[in-house]
Amino acid sequence: MGLREMKKQQTRQNISHQATRLFLRHGFDRVTIADVAAAAQVAKMTVTNYFPRKEDLALDLHEEFTGLLARTVAARAPGESALAALRRAFLAAADRHDPVIGFSGPDFARMIVESPALVARLREFHEEREDALAAALAEQTGAAPDDPLPRLVAAQLGAVHRFLFQETLRRTLTGETNDEIAAALTKTARTAFDLLSPSLNDYARR
Repeated sequence: MGLREMKKQQTRQNISHQATRLFLRHGFDRVTIADVAAAAQVAKMTVTNYFPRKEDLALDLHEEFTGLLARTVAARAPGESALAALRRAFLAAADRHDPVIGFSGPDFARMIVESPALVARLREFHEEREDALAAALAEQTGAAPDDPLPRLVAAQLGAVHRFLFQETLRRTLTGETNDEIAAALTKTARTAFDLLSPSLNDYARR
């Protein structure tokens, strides 16, 4: 990585860090872009260049989140189906308490659920992730452009992941520890993926 790219990354990280600190202290809706810029000691334009939407300052895993399921399917092992790959990946993420599946801590979880803007933006993230998964499934299976199957499968798999994400937030807000949440999620995820197994076990098998 060149010096310029390194400086850009450091600037982005500093803006994100300062924004998160302010959001957790004052609440998302009470903090302005100007507040973030002042805390990060940059211009407002710099903040919006890195984060065009205020919501993305709080939800700084946009690309990682929306592309996760599609990347998992594309990288599945030989002989592995899309369902099996996603099941394996989710269980591993739960075991390591991955923030991308919702392990964010009680303060951050509370900030999300208390802000209609963040709830709406997160809903968009889930929709974008489902669309990306549908595109990946279509590519991996060679489906015709008018074939609805990849979108139907993505809708089912997306719904499971959406439910599990919300379950992580819910359990976080009730005061459960990460270990307790991971144990419960593992059990629930296995049940959810097992429900899909009869129809999807061989779909998109590499």
